[in-house]
Amino acid sequence: MRPNKLNKIAALLAVAGISAPAFATNGMNMEGYGPVATGMGGASFAYDNGTAGMINNPATLGFMKSGTARFDIAIGGLHPDVAASMPAVPAMGTANSGGDAYYMPAAGYVRKDGKLTYGIGMMAQGGMGTEYGNNSFLSFSPTLGGPTGQENRSELGLGRVMFPLAYDVTDSFTVGGSIDYLWGGLDIQMVMDGAAMGAMMAPGGNAIGVVTSTLPPIPMDWAQFDFSKGDNKFTQQLTTNGWALNIGFTWKAAPNLTVGGVYHAKTNLSDMEGSGRLNSSAGPIAGKLSVIDFQWPETYGLGLAYQASDKLLIAADYKRINWADVMKNLRMHFVADGGLGTMDATLYQNWKNQDVFMIGASYKYSPALTLRAGVNLASNPIPDNYLNYLFPATIKDHYALGFGYAFSQAASIDFSYTYAPEVSVTNSVMGIKTTHGQSNNWQFMYSHRF
Repeated sequence: MRPNKLNKIAALLAVAGISAPAFATNGMNMEGYGPVATGMGGASFAYDNGTAGMINNPATLGFMKSGTARFDIAIGGLHPDVAASMPAVPAMGTANSGGDAYYMPAAGYVRKDGKLTYGIGMMAQGGMGTEYGNNSFLSFSPTLGGPTGQENRSELGLGRVMFPLAYDVTDSFTVGGSIDYLWGGLDIQMVMDGAAMGAMMAPGGNAIGVVTSTLPPIPMDWAQFDFSKGDNKFTQQLTTNGWALNIGFTWKAAPNLTVGGVYHAKTNLSDMEGSGRLNSSAGPIAGKLSVIDFQWPETYGLGLAYQASDKLLIAADYKRINWADVMKNLRMHFVADGGLGTMDATLYQNWKNQDVFMIGASYKYSPALTLRAGVNLASNPIPDNYLNYLFPATIKDHYALGFGYAFSQAASIDFSYTYAPEVSVTNSVMGIKTTHGQSNNWQFMYSHRF
């Protein structure tokens, strides 16, 4: 690709570089990246799935023909259905999350010259989000005997700009890698009653984990962490950026069988930082909040693609996501303006590592139309008694359908639809039951080859 064309595309991706949160479904990861792979349950390690291969397995970009290029532009929608309740106190009612629509842009350009394939792309990595409003039982204060009128919401988003390279070592073996720039952010509005906040502000308090504080004790009926940009889903109050590495391979083990593998290194992100307030019935305390050493996990996987016939392709992948290394706890550091003091809090998470199995198939119904289907099977990585209703990344299984339609040799579209059954988890320590389902997630992509 000519340097001036690459520079133009890089500039366009930078302009589009918004950290739109994705309500992710393999923990905080998406169940699939790109509608081709997602329509096959997320399986993507050993066959050509377009520029989404940058994040799935960069070695698959080498399946392109030398002297050709492609540009993909895509949009995805995730529509979670999340609710919280207290089974032991039915009168409290149910808090339904209004965070039911999250949209994710993506774009990529790849070209192959000889044995070398290269390009640039942008994609939403994943995240979480809930919006419970200001008058549910989650905002309840026992002292007031009713809701505080303060918001309970969360929004975590992470995006990547990727710079992939793939090289054909032999006619049957290709290696690939990507250096990725990541950016993202977190909004958090968390309400608690005055007793819980008072315990946090006492030295050695442990209302939500291990807490130390030099803030003076303040009598209060309720309190709220308020670090949020509201309902703007394309930017968050606490921000971070950094880098990551992604490498992979493909090996044509037989004329109709390909093996692929990938390794995503743990990210190197800066601390999330931003300004906001610690609100309470005694008045607000302005200051700065940092989330210390939040990282995206190391991930690795292996996959197979079997060309059963000229029309039928079957793919199966296994992926391991090492959440335990990065989601043991969430450490926060608050510095009040004007030298009023500081507070350190740890929200225990204790996530488990996650095994994900993806199986899918595509069938070339006609020269123009390709049909796809797949399943994505995983465990819930969050132990029940550590689940926080603001971060319910509990979805397990997904069932997907998709199709591709070629208008010509140059232009085509792809679409995927995913259904994830509801998962219910009760945190017996908090007494809160959280349900999370996703009934109509979708991705759409337009591709142009030249």
